[in-house]
Amino acid sequence: LALLLAICQNGVMENKDAIIAELTKRVETLLARIKLLEEEVARLKKNSNNSSKPPSSDIVTPKRTVVKVSRKKRKRGGQPGHKKHSRKSFTADQVDRTIEYELRDRELGGLTPLDDWHIVQQVTLPKKLYVVTEHRARKYLDPKTGKVIIAPLPDDIQRGGLLGADVTSMIAFMKGGCHMSYSTIERFFTEVLQLDLSRSLLDKATKKVSQALKPAYEQLSTHLPHEPYLGIDETGHKDDGKKHWTWCFQTSNYTLFHIDKSRGSCVLFDLLGKEFDGIIGCDYWGGYRKFARLTDATVQYCMAHLIREVRFLAEHSVKKLNRWSGQLLDWLRNLFKTLHCSDKFTAEGFARKMKQI
Repeated sequence: LALLLAICQNGVMENKDAIIAELTKRVETLLARIKLLEEEVARLKKNSNNSSKPPSSDIVTPKRTVVKVSRKKRKRGGQPGHKKHSRKSFTADQVDRTIEYELRDRELGGLTPLDDWHIVQQVTLPKKLYVVTEHRARKYLDPKTGKVIIAPLPDDIQRGGLLGADVTSMIAFMKGGCHMSYSTIERFFTEVLQLDLSRSLLDKATKKVSQALKPAYEQLSTHLPHEPYLGIDETGHKDDGKKHWTWCFQTSNYTLFHIDKSRGSCVLFDLLGKEFDGIIGCDYWGGYRKFARLTDATVQYCMAHLIREVRFLAEHSVKKLNRWSGQLLDWLRNLFKTLHCSDKFTAEGFARKMKQI
């Protein structure tokens, strides 16, 4: 613009074609820059409410009914009118021993004993929480060869070693089910059970259980491609400083986890095969889109992710796209509002309403 103003002031118009070309070039450069800036602004505007960054379910989750309460501070513990929940008492066959308490004769004072008792059941731990069994296999000397022959031990004793099957299972449960570190498990055995176990022995016991469960795991893995519906997700973590991914495959009857170095669609092809034609529930990760494109699988993308993406479009600078996205959000709100009020409709009425939406 400064160049054009100078030209007009000086009246210099001899090289107007060159000047126009230069101005056109500058305008195109500026337009390209504006487009880049608009894309950058749009990217920076993405948040948990309008994108797939952290999961959110502002529309998916129904609004909670807010109950107004007085500003008076509540006391700790159960509130007036709250129904008491008590643990069921142990049955007679579950009680190991019974101790009866009665008044002495001089304390009765004319009281008549009733065939009724006030019962307090108490759970305690034995002083020693484990049993040590020594298995002895006698040795025999062969006078002809001079070799020592040992009587055979049972296979489960031979394979178990120091730890029995129940202790080995408990260690694996603490490690896998309770997510305890080996240091925490080691401390538990030392301070609670008064039993010193090394970290290497705990690791060996956990791996032994993993090997025992391997056939069942492989059986479920073989059945996975035949499932009619799978909910799939993956999350990253590091193992010995290297990036790994834990894949989760959820069915109606079981959940299977698979740890892999890859997050790509190759994992889906390896576990589900190219012939998988079931339904997959997942997010927008590219691996799922590629798998769906190259197979007969039907994909139901996560509605919470979809809603956030539509919200982002609803903030777009293009008015037509903005209006369309707003209308779609209204339909989605109506959809989930109807879904969460399904108990207010008959089965036929609910199906008809959802089909209409």
